[in-house]
Amino acid sequence: MSDENRNLDEPSVLDYVKSKLFFWRGQSVEIPTQLAEEKAGPEPQPQPVEEPSPSQPFPWISLIALGIALFAQRLFEPPVSSAIPGITFYIAALGLLLIAVLRGEWTLAPLVESTANSDPMTFRRSAFLISLPLAIISFFLFSGNLFNLFNLTTWLVATGLFVWSLWILDPNKPSLRQRTRNFLARKNWQINLSRWALLLIAAAIVVFFFRVYHIQQTPSEPFSDHAEKILDIYDILHGQPHIFFPRNTGREAIGMYWIVLIGWIFNTGLSFLTTKIATISMGLVTLPYIYLLGKEIANKRVGLLAFFLAGIAYWPNVISRIGLRFPLYPLFVAPMMLYLIRGLRTGDRNQFILAGIFLGLGLNGYTPYRIVPFLVIAAMILFALHIRSKTSTRDALVWLAVVGLVSFFIFLPLMRYATENPGTFSYRAFSRLGEGQAIPGPVLSVFFSNVWNAFKMFNWDNGNIWVNSLPHRPALDIVSGALFLIGIVLLVARYIQKRNWLDLFLLLSIPILLLPSILSLGFPDENPALNRASGAFVPVFIVAAMALDGFISAFGSEKRRVVLASLVTGFLLIWSSSQNFDIVFHQFDANYRLGAWNSSEMGAVIREFGLVYGETNTVWIVPFPYWVDTRLPGVWAGIPNRDFAMPSDQLAGTAQIAGPKLFIVKASLSNPEANDQKSLDTLKQLYPQGTLSLHKSSVPDHDFWIYFVPAPTTP
Repeated sequence: MSDENRNLDEPSVLDYVKSKLFFWRGQSVEIPTQLAEEKAGPEPQPQPVEEPSPSQPFPWISLIALGIALFAQRLFEPPVSSAIPGITFYIAALGLLLIAVLRGEWTLAPLVESTANSDPMTFRRSAFLISLPLAIISFFLFSGNLFNLFNLTTWLVATGLFVWSLWILDPNKPSLRQRTRNFLARKNWQINLSRWALLLIAAAIVVFFFRVYHIQQTPSEPFSDHAEKILDIYDILHGQPHIFFPRNTGREAIGMYWIVLIGWIFNTGLSFLTTKIATISMGLVTLPYIYLLGKEIANKRVGLLAFFLAGIAYWPNVISRIGLRFPLYPLFVAPMMLYLIRGLRTGDRNQFILAGIFLGLGLNGYTPYRIVPFLVIAAMILFALHIRSKTSTRDALVWLAVVGLVSFFIFLPLMRYATENPGTFSYRAFSRLGEGQAIPGPVLSVFFSNVWNAFKMFNWDNGNIWVNSLPHRPALDIVSGALFLIGIVLLVARYIQKRNWLDLFLLLSIPILLLPSILSLGFPDENPALNRASGAFVPVFIVAAMALDGFISAFGSEKRRVVLASLVTGFLLIWSSSQNFDIVFHQFDANYRLGAWNSSEMGAVIREFGLVYGETNTVWIVPFPYWVDTRLPGVWAGIPNRDFAMPSDQLAGTAQIAGPKLFIVKASLSNPEANDQKSLDTLKQLYPQGTLSLHKSSVPDHDFWIYFVPAPTTP
C-alpha cells in the first residue's frame, strides 16, 4: 500500500479528539505509532524484550478535586452568609472531576452483572384459588377498625397461601428443614473470621455506639406527638387493637405494635424511653439492608462504606432517636429496593415477592411511604425501556403484578379501613397537598420552590423543623455531602456512556423519595422535612459510598498506594464520625432542649407529691400558650392516660375538692408576658394559705411555679 493510501485510512488528530470528547458514542480512536521501516533480506527480527508495565498514574486530579469539594462543602456549614463561595468552589471541583473521569482516573465500580431469566409463568393453582376467597372474607372481617384472632388468622392464612402459590422452589437447593438437619448433624462446628468479617464487626460496633449512646438524654423530652402516640399504645394495652389509629390526623399500625413489643421485652413500660428504644431498633435494622443493597449494586466495599456512612450520620441518627414513626420509611425502602433490584438483575420471581412483602409492610408503617409504589413503577418502566425486548416488557409487567398483588394482600386490613373512612385515612397526606388549606401562592411556583428547597437540603439547608433536625444546616456532613455530589456526577457520566437502567434508577429514586416532603404545598415551611424525606437517605448514602469506593480504586493495587488510600479513607471516615458526633450529641441536643418543654421535671414533682400524699388527683397544671403539653408530665409520673390541665378560668372549682393541692404554673423571670401572673393571682385569692416556690430548671427559661395548698387542719 502506498503512503498516500495509508494516510487516507489512518485516523487524524481531529478524529482522536472527537473520540475523546464524545466518548458515549463508543468509538475509541487511538493515534497509531509510526510504522517500522522495512528491512531487506530474510533476516529474522529480534524478539522484543518484555518491559514491566508502567504503574497506574497517581490520581492527583482526583485528589485535588476531592479536596476542593470538601472545602466547598465546608463553606456551607452554618452560619452561611452567602452560598456563592461554596458554589464557586464546587464548580471548580466538579470541573476537575470531569477531567479525572475523562482520564479514566476516578470511575465507579462496575455494576453487578445481570443474569436475568424469563419468568416461568407457573403458579400453584389450588393455593392461589383458595387464597382469593379467604382474602375477600378477611377484608369484610376487618370492618370496625379492630384486629381480632379470627380476622387476623384468616388474613395471614390468605396471604401465606397467595405467597406460596407464586413462590418458586429450586429443586437443586436443599429445603430449610434439610439444611437445619445437616447443620445440627455436624460433629464439629467451626467459626472462621476473615479480615473482612472483622472489619464488618468493627464498623458495626462503631455504628451501634452512635445509635444508642445517650439514649436517655438525646433527645431529652417528648413533645405533643408523643402524647398522642402514647395514648394510642395505651388503647392497645387496654383492649383496643386498632388497624388505623385516627387520633391526631391518623397513624398506621406497625409502629404502635412494635413499641408494645419493645416495652414488653425490655420491661420499660409505657414510657418515652420505650418509644426511643423501638425507633432506634428500627434504624439499626435498616443498616444491614443498606449494606446488602450497596453490595447488590456494586460490591461489598460499597456496601460497607454505605453502612458506615449512614450508621454514623446525623440525619438517620436523629430520625431514629425521636421516638416517632419516622424511621419506618427508610426501614422498608431499603429491603424493597434491594429485592426489586436483585429481581430485575436475576429474573428471580421470589425476589419480587419479597419486594412486595416489604412494600405492603411499608404502607402499614408511615404515611410518606405511600409514594413508594410509584418508585416500583418507575423501576419497571426504566428496565423495560432499556432492555427493549418483548420478553423483558412481558416479564416487567408480570413482575409488577407480583409486587403489586403481594403488597395488596398485606395492605388489606388498612384498605378496609380506607374504604370505610376515606377522609380520615387520606387527611394527613391531602392536608399537606393543600386540601382545606390555602396554598400560599401559585401552585407551580410553590411546587418548584419546594423542589429547589428539597434538593438543597443535602448540602446546604435542611429546613427549620427543630424537633427532628438542627435547623438551617446541611442534612449531610462535610465528607458525605462532598461525596454525594461527586457520586451524582459520576453516575450521570456513566449513564451517558453506558446507558444502564440502574444508574438512572438510582438518580431518579432520590427525587421520587423526596416527594412526600416536596408535596407539602399547603405548608411549604415544612419542606424540607428530614422525617418525610427520610426514605431518600437510602440511595443518598449508596451514591456517596460509590463515590468513595471509586476514589479508593483510583489509587490502584500497588502496596504503597493501597496504604495511602487506606490512610486517606480512614481520615475521611474519622472526620465524618467526629463531626456527626458533635452535631447530634452537642449541637442538636442543646438546641432540642431549648425548644422542648421540661415535662420530665414536672413529672418528677407530680410523682413526689403522690409518694408523700398517696394520690395525684389534686395535682394540676395550668395551661399557657406555647407551653408544655399537659398530658406529658403524667407519662413521666406513671399516669399516661391523664391530662393534668386545669384552665385558669376553672381554678375556682378546685376549692370544692378536699385534700392537699398542688398547681404547676408557667414561669418566666426574664419575660413578664410569658409569666402566668393571672393564674398566680387567682390562686393567691383562692388559697391565701398556699405557698409559692420557683422550680429552677436545668434548661434556661424553662422554670415553673409550684403553688402548694396544704390540706385544711381540723379543729
